[in-house]
Amino acid sequence: MSRKSKNSTRRDIYTRITERIVADLEKGVRPWVQPWSAGNLAGQVSRPLRHNGQPYSGLNVLLLWSESIACGYTSASWMTLRQANELGAHVRKGESGATVVYASRFTRTEKDASGGEVDRDIPFLKAYTVFNCDQIDGLPDQYQLPPEPVAEPFNRIEHADRFFTNTGAVIRHGGGQAFYQPSTDTIQMPGIETFRDAESFYAVLGHEVTHWAGASHRLNRDLSRYHKDRTERAREELCADIGASFLCADLGIVPELEPRPDHASYVASWLKLLDGDRRAIFQAAAHAQRAVAYLHDLQPTAEIAEEAA
Repeated sequence: MSRKSKNSTRRDIYTRITERIVADLEKGVRPWVQPWSAGNLAGQVSRPLRHNGQPYSGLNVLLLWSESIACGYTSASWMTLRQANELGAHVRKGESGATVVYASRFTRTEKDASGGEVDRDIPFLKAYTVFNCDQIDGLPDQYQLPPEPVAEPFNRIEHADRFFTNTGAVIRHGGGQAFYQPSTDTIQMPGIETFRDAESFYAVLGHEVTHWAGASHRLNRDLSRYHKDRTERAREELCADIGASFLCADLGIVPELEPRPDHASYVASWLKLLDGDRRAIFQAAAHAQRAVAYLHDLQPTAEIAEEAA
């Protein structure tokens, strides 16, 4: 395939996926929050899972959540046609798969202007198809487990409090607004009692901690133009909103479903951003994934091991 053809294919992937996200946003739906508002997934809160039980990351989480809601799937697990066949199972005739993407780099040696050899990192993006386990017959029993019921809400969620405390972020409580203040490197949160429920509190806290993780002395996401440039603000808020949903999924709690007063303006700014930049949703999901990974890395190793056991 020629370089021109490869670039055209990559742009087509960006365009197709961005148009799908835009279609959801135009309906007033944030696809990264959508799963928990659907009855078919009401008992299960998690990221989509690969055939081996490993969670998907980044943009693929949004794509598969959106597909689950659109098609009414109850399983969180996905696999390729080949993986299903290797398990002795088969995708039912007539079923359509979902698109996921794989982004990576390879190194190529090229000649420079003086005739010397230099190594260049070449990024590439590949799309492939996966099927939900609800579309597959003959799978082993472990893929057919019913979702566990969500625990009844209570005032505070201990493991979520522990997670956010372990990040080391300075969180101040009081007032009527939630925000991250770069000049003091602090997060301001209204009291938990002012939220609709505890889950809503942790969803908003996850949003602000995603901002916090992007500070210059952490992940160094450029926040300098946040208050000066509406496009840069839209990019950062998109990242933080996706990051909050990733955190809620990882912590097994139901995020906020009722939109905050600022979400209408956020959605409008995201639509404008995505209309002008087909890569923006990919970049926002990647930044959100890095922030969430960073926050997980701040957790004590012993605690992570205990919870995984």
